[in-house]
Amino acid sequence: MPPPTGRTGPVGRRGEALARRFLRKAGLKILAENYRCPNGEIDLIALDRSTRKSRGAETIVFVEVKTRSSRQQTRPEVAVGTDKRARIQSAASYYLAHYPTAGYRTRYDVVAVVLPEGEKPQITHTPAAF
Repeated sequence: MPPPTGRTGPVGRRGEALARRFLRKAGLKILAENYRCPNGEIDLIALDRSTRKSRGAETIVFVEVKTRSSRQQTRPEVAVGTDKRARIQSAASYYLAHYPTAGYRTRYDVVAVVLPEGEKPQITHTPAAF
């Protein structure tokens, strides 16, 4: 299967920007945005330094961002099914094989962003979602 085309509309781009800001405020360092490789695409790749003390190593976090304009639709995080997870893990394997990542732990997170019209965005971060 060919990698996704990476076409993100305005709602998705806004959601990704909000997710980046949210993760930075949570202490993660963004390493890459919209990372593309022959195996697929990853919305965000971040470094979680806080795991050094608790887990003995810093953690590279592969983040899938799902954005919806209203809560009336299915919760965004539900859209990260088995096939999507496999594509993300494949792209993450490619990243890990092509960058100096020895000694780091890995984790797969989902950030769900809901943009209700006229209301404050709702952001849910699920660490180690899969």
